[in-house]
Amino acid sequence: MNPAGRSFLTKRLAASRIQPLRTCQSIGARYLTTPSTPTSTSQKVEKSSKPKEKPIIFSGIQPTGQPHLGNYLGAISNWVNLQEQAHLDQETLLFSIVDLHAITMPQDPKKLREDRRNMAITLLACGIDPKKVILFEQSKVSGHAELAWILNCLTPVGWLARMTQWKSKLGVTKGAQSLEDVSATQGLQLGLFAYPVLMAADILLYRAQKIPVGEDQIQHLELARDIATTFNKTVRKPYFPLPRPII
Repeated sequence: MNPAGRSFLTKRLAASRIQPLRTCQSIGARYLTTPSTPTSTSQKVEKSSKPKEKPIIFSGIQPTGQPHLGNYLGAISNWVNLQEQAHLDQETLLFSIVDLHAITMPQDPKKLREDRRNMAITLLACGIDPKKVILFEQSKVSGHAELAWILNCLTPVGWLARMTQWKSKLGVTKGAQSLEDVSATQGLQLGLFAYPVLMAADILLYRAQKIPVGEDQIQHLELARDIATTFNKTVRKPYFPLPRPII
């Protein structure tokens, strides 16, 4: 990129109002607060009079690769439409540049940082309005990785073995279902294998109820629902709502 173009984009990004980190952390903290102990009748009445939390919609996009028409016709245009509708419906929209997902495959650190910034610029240029949505980088909110580890401890390996994404990334045939097949799992790293759990953590961290997904992501959302159900049974309370897709 020439100096003039870089200067313009830098000023454009600086002028935008991407929500600061503390906003994302406060949302995560609010939705992950342990339910309080029983209160008195007067306190319950006061609590019930408080307005309900706005429904949460969460979606993420990886920063890798050059933004192109396919990006716009896919996730980005849907995000722009969602932000307008959600603004009318009084829903909270969380849009994340999911850079932790990007490192499940080898990346050049310098290029990844540049791609992350370029993706933010692209989203702003395509109409994402930080006054209507919360736009943030996934890696800047530690709760994503922290919750992913907790959920990893509850997720059966067999569930992840059935996922198709790691097989397609490795060029594995659809018929290969067993991790004992050395030829099928050669080159498979844990990050790629378990990244659907990180995706579940992205969603559940904010107790998001609605998730925009493509047909190829339905399987991962179903896994997120299964993980949420397992967690709820483990702690014996409906801690996480079961997210549903927006297709």
